Amino acid sequence: MHDLIEGVDRFRRDVFPAKAELFARLARTHRPATLFIGCSDARVVPELITQSEPGELFVVRTAGNLVPAHTPGPDAVAAAIEYAVAVLGVGGIVVCGHSGCGAMTALAERHDLSAAPAVAGWLRHADASVARAARGGGVPYLVRENVRAQLANLATHPSVARALAEGALALHGWVYDIPTGSVEELDATAPAA
Repeated sequence: MHDLIEGVDRFRRDVFPAKAELFARLARTHRPATLFIGCSDARVVPELITQSEPGELFVVRTAGNLVPAHTPGPDAVAAAIEYAVAVLGVGGIVVCGHSGCGAMTALAERHDLSAAPAVAGWLRHADASVARAARGGGVPYLVRENVRAQLANLATHPSVARALAEGALALHGWVYDIPTGSVEELDATAPAA
């Protein structure tokens, strides 16, 4: 916790004054251009990877960058998607998977998750990804197929479907490679090579 408090002090002392005008503008308006759906993994930092300023990305982070298909009822991920698309009017959504993903590793290697029932339940949202990757290819293949499956799930959300039909929204699938820093853009429909 001490490191976090020191970080806040450095932010207030060094970063905030240099960006005071930006933060004053952000206090009045919230118009991000892109919804970035990434993994909760601490090594995947959307603003760092994209070199975005505060206010440019609306970010949702979930274990395995999973996006449950739309169903009626309360759902935090669905609410964030709907807010970004229908209220904020983002023009793009990126689903970003990454190398070394613990969620995809657990699925690809069939880890026993009985001691983590909430994790096991959440990862069921990747069943389509696992089915898409059934021919093999290990974790890297599953990571790519998972991004494609989550893009398909996104299209089931009414606000996304409307914006896509109107041509007001574009979906993008990325895979971030942690050791090289590279980002691969995927064709949303083609199976991984």
